Order: sequence, then structure tokens, then C-alpha cells
Amino acid sequence: MIVTAELPEALQSRADQLRQAHFPPERNFLKAHVTLFHALPSFAEGEVRDALAQEARARPVAARLVDVMNLGRGTALRITSPEMLSIRERLADRFHGLLTPQDQQTPRLHVTIQNKVSASEARALQQTLAPRIAATDFAFRGFELHRYRGGPWEFVQRWRFRG
Repeated sequence: MIVTAELPEALQSRADQLRQAHFPPERNFLKAHVTLFHALPSFAEGEVRDALAQEARARPVAARLVDVMNLGRGTALRITSPEMLSIRERLADRFHGLLTPQDQQTPRLHVTIQNKVSASEARALQQTLAPRIAATDFAFRGFELHRYRGGPWEFVQRWRFRG
């Protein structure tokens, strides 16, 4: 199972447009997203649902779109949010023993808009986008839970912040 942080509507729309324009079409199965956990085991779904519902009782989480991020063979929008990282750390502690090595690491929050292209193609897009991506404050709207289906994801549930 995959846990993502939900972007506000305007930023989601912009990121989806960038992803549609620059992500290799044969690999573009998903909407733009900010992944918090890549692979939680399905047998823990009940606990994951409970944990996300509990965290969603809070107010929307402050964040900042910072700039364009180099992924080597891809490009992303870099996001900072100490508060979201703190929530994610609490969740990681709760799921200790269930996390893959990738999910044991503190994530670099981002929205991938291009992936699995040549490094030179990625750098060219980064140079083009850098002057057009202005730092912007926003608030995450909540969490989403998905099941991995070998490429596409299956949407399971959304929890919006309520505080």
C-alpha cells in the first residue's frame, strides 16, 4: 500500500499538467503525488487506516513548493514541510518493523513530473522550468491510501484534515 499527502487543488492541477507534458507517456499511469510511504504491507491496512484517520484530525499541514529538483534521470517539484515530516516520522514509528528499507529513510518531499529519461533531457527541462516555478506556500489537504497494482494504483481512501 502507498500513502500520499494530498495537494491543494490548484497545485495538483498544475503538477498534473506538468506530468502529462513531460513524463514518458508509456509510464504515466498516475496523477501527480507526494509519496510518504511506498510499500506498506496489505495485512496492516486496518492499522494504516486508523493511523491516517487519527492524524487527519489535525489542521491542514503547512508546506512550501520551493523549486525544481534534479532526480538524475528525472525532474520533480521540491517541497518542504517540517510538519508533514514530523507526522510521517510518527507514522513510521507506529509502523516500525513493517517498513521497507526505502520507507525507513526520511523522504525528500517532492512531486515527480518527469522520470526515466536521459540525464541531459532532465537537465534541459530543469533549466526551462526553473525560472517558471516560483516558491509558493500551501497546505496539504490530507492523506490518500492506494494499492499498488503493477503500474497503476487503486485508490482506497482519502482523509482530509479537519482541525
